[in-house]
Amino acid sequence: MAGKVIDGKTIASGITEKLKEEVGNLPNKPGLAILLVGENPASQTYVRLKMQACEGAGIHSEKHELPADVAEDELLKLIGTLNNDSSVHGIIIQMPLPSHIDTAKAVAAVDPEKDVDGFHPENIGGLLTGTARFESATSKGIIRLLDEVGIELKGKEVCLVGWGMAVGKPLSNMLLARDATLTVCNEFTADLAGHTKRADVIITATGVPRLIKADMVEEGAVVIDAGFGNYEGKPSGDADFEAVKEKAAWITPVPGGVGPMTIAMLLRNVVEAAKK
Repeated sequence: MAGKVIDGKTIASGITEKLKEEVGNLPNKPGLAILLVGENPASQTYVRLKMQACEGAGIHSEKHELPADVAEDELLKLIGTLNNDSSVHGIIIQMPLPSHIDTAKAVAAVDPEKDVDGFHPENIGGLLTGTARFESATSKGIIRLLDEVGIELKGKEVCLVGWGMAVGKPLSNMLLARDATLTVCNEFTADLAGHTKRADVIITATGVPRLIKADMVEEGAVVIDAGFGNYEGKPSGDADFEAVKEKAAWITPVPGGVGPMTIAMLLRNVVEAAKK
């Protein structure tokens, strides 16, 4: 029997509607500042989607566009200004940044209490001790998807494929906090299939299209695909969706799975920042 497709778009829409009600009860409208450096078409699309989602939830959003050749000091100065702006509750820096800018320095410059992306060193480190102010929006969205379809992580074998800052690193700590038995791999792992076939839950976030084949998935496993790339000119996740769907109990599509949940959890973080 083909796996059930987890409709992240519908789940995210429900979350946004509830957030809209919550925002309506706040004394002041939550505010999000988005920093966009350069004219990367994909980045512009992502920013537009985030701002549209903010509007739908009643959250004020403002875009600060800077040229691709902006000096690092000028970017850091803008971050400092936004840190001190009481109407701004959340700040995100749209990635990637130009190569002449130290990404780690820019991320660390954001006030941890406004770091709604959950990338600041204090918040990443806080995942180890349970003291993070905010969790990575994508990782938080993945956990919420699993909760929504009733997937219990405690004691389950989870194979996480991908070790990036946006998903793999924060998510590994979140999974361990749920008492999952975790194996962390990447696209270069020798005998990757040997690891994925043992897993009750496979979460993949490498950006390598169709890396996860049907013969790498055990019958009845759950597959959460947070990867995004292009395969033969079409958007594709890490999993060979149509083939893997025939074996998985649950699977997320790309697009329409993890992506909408990332934005919904970002909005959730902005509202929490405003409350604090």
